[in-house]
Amino acid sequence: MALVEYGSDSDTEQQVPAPTTSKAAVALPAVQDEAPSDDDDDTPYDPTDAFGINRISTEDAPAASTSKAVVHSAPEVLVQVSGAGNSLITRPSDNVIFYNPTYEDMTRPVQGPANPWNDRKLEKMNSITGHVEQQAYSDLTFRTQQRSFHVKGYAADPSILREGGGAGAITGDVHKAYQHGNDLSGEIRASRSAIRAQKRKRKAKGELGVFDSEDEEEEGGEGEGEMEEVVGEDGTVTQVPKKKKEKVQKEYIGPWAGWEGEKIETVGPTEEEWEEQEANGGAPLNKKQRKAVIKDAGAKEVGFGEEKSIFHGKELHDYLGRSYLHIPTDVDVNLKPSEPGLQECFLPKKAIHTWSGHTKAISKIQLFPGSGHLILSGSMDTRVKLWDVYNEGKCLRTFMGHSKAVHDVAFDSTGAQFLSSAFDRQMKLWDTETGACKQAFSNGKIPYCIKFNPNNENVFLAGMSDKKIIQYDMRSGEIVQEYDQHLGPVNTITFVDENRRFLTSSDDKTMRLWDIDIPVAIKIIAEPSMHSMPAIGKHPSNKWLAMQSLDNQILIFGADNFKQNRKKRFAGHTVAGYACEPQFSPDGRFLSSGDSFGNLVLWDFKTCRIVSRLKAHSKALVSHAWLPHESSKVITSSWDGTMKLFD
Repeated sequence: MALVEYGSDSDTEQQVPAPTTSKAAVALPAVQDEAPSDDDDDTPYDPTDAFGINRISTEDAPAASTSKAVVHSAPEVLVQVSGAGNSLITRPSDNVIFYNPTYEDMTRPVQGPANPWNDRKLEKMNSITGHVEQQAYSDLTFRTQQRSFHVKGYAADPSILREGGGAGAITGDVHKAYQHGNDLSGEIRASRSAIRAQKRKRKAKGELGVFDSEDEEEEGGEGEGEMEEVVGEDGTVTQVPKKKKEKVQKEYIGPWAGWEGEKIETVGPTEEEWEEQEANGGAPLNKKQRKAVIKDAGAKEVGFGEEKSIFHGKELHDYLGRSYLHIPTDVDVNLKPSEPGLQECFLPKKAIHTWSGHTKAISKIQLFPGSGHLILSGSMDTRVKLWDVYNEGKCLRTFMGHSKAVHDVAFDSTGAQFLSSAFDRQMKLWDTETGACKQAFSNGKIPYCIKFNPNNENVFLAGMSDKKIIQYDMRSGEIVQEYDQHLGPVNTITFVDENRRFLTSSDDKTMRLWDIDIPVAIKIIAEPSMHSMPAIGKHPSNKWLAMQSLDNQILIFGADNFKQNRKKRFAGHTVAGYACEPQFSPDGRFLSSGDSFGNLVLWDFKTCRIVSRLKAHSKALVSHAWLPHESSKVITSSWDGTMKLFD
């Protein structure tokens, strides 16, 4: 409650009305004052007698005067009596202070005996760690002293700092403080001569003109007629004119130029060290290996016409003139094109064959369409290889036409040709049988995925790193359409709705549905809880799409309405950071996926439970495929550079 000072109605008599506890008093009509009761204490307050000692023997006098009722809306206080030194003393029974203290009274130091029960009684007493005293230090002063003590070895002694400077006001290394004149670290200044000696000149931008000594002689410059002594082989000394000296006129490059004589050391590993680390896992290489790594790193991009391929078999054609593209008929399985998944599939148990030939990680494998008797693999060693499955299980041909890691490969519907895309920003069309490169395409961006248009195989689509899907016509070799509504690099392209539309996924955590040749998305699939889905697999019935989500789960979407099936969710594996492809068994009974530890995880598609987990590789298992005409055979590929056949 605020305490205010105000006077009474009478100029000669000071009246103290009764304290008011309500917010505002109500005006009452004038009535005659009644005699006070015994319980009322209407004796005027005497500031010199705060405890009422002088009033103990006096009797209360009845009030004889009448006065009008006064309305007071503020608390009642007393007028301060000049010279009263005990105005702040109150009775223990008082609940209201009828006095406005001055600022000097409120800021007056505490007086009187110390409280023996105070917890802070040991402030100024000696303690185990030293004598406790209160000091007022600003944060800047403390940090300055602390920095000075750490750098120079001395600082100001706070206990005697206020008594004057000198050697006695220093704690720490007194001798060093004497050499520096007791200056702190922030107060030491270099001398003018030292500053002048530290001045450096900026490097010049370049040479503008060269003038020799003959020009200087013509202009009367320095060095005119100067001679120098030359000592011959026999010890004779002869005087010869000085050689011509070149004088370079230079231009000031600006404040960002380097200093003359400055040696800049690179921070971090050099380019050679990076290549060495990538090639050998960080282990040191010998001189021969290092030269090979540097040569491989500096290899120029392979232009169109410089591609080549190597056939590794004995004969390109058999006695009937058939190449390896011919579907074999001398195996126990009928590999002729038919509807796959007619037989019941079972879980694979163990590895029965291993293909090794790539020197780096395998990023993508694809089976020969229809029969699956050949495997096409793209690797980070810049090579694409074609492998045999049923006969001898060896590498048939190696395609060399990229200068950087191959990211994706795709057969056409017949398998006679295939596309490859790599990080060298090149997309190339190859003949599967002859190994010749038919065409090369590039728009200066990195292609992440590539697919033929099933309805018109003269056209293919590629998802690029610049958020676009580009459509090429191979007959003209030009881009005929661009789909550019994604907000991140495009990871997958999947044809749906009888190949009339295609679905794309991107790093922007959305999926978009497109009509072919129409660059406007007709449907956008995006939710706040969705993660990026860098790999998609189709169910054999073409009713479901399995999408690998980077939050370690596989989500199922309908292939017709593209709505998520909330009842089906496949988890229990770790794929965060890897684009591990989900695949279905030929009968659609099992869903399989690799993980970052090299395991092949299989779920029952009906119950969503894990039914098998095979340790297939030592590194991440990114791509795998079920053989279409087998009941339990799966081919896996990994970042360890090998492929395995499980049965």
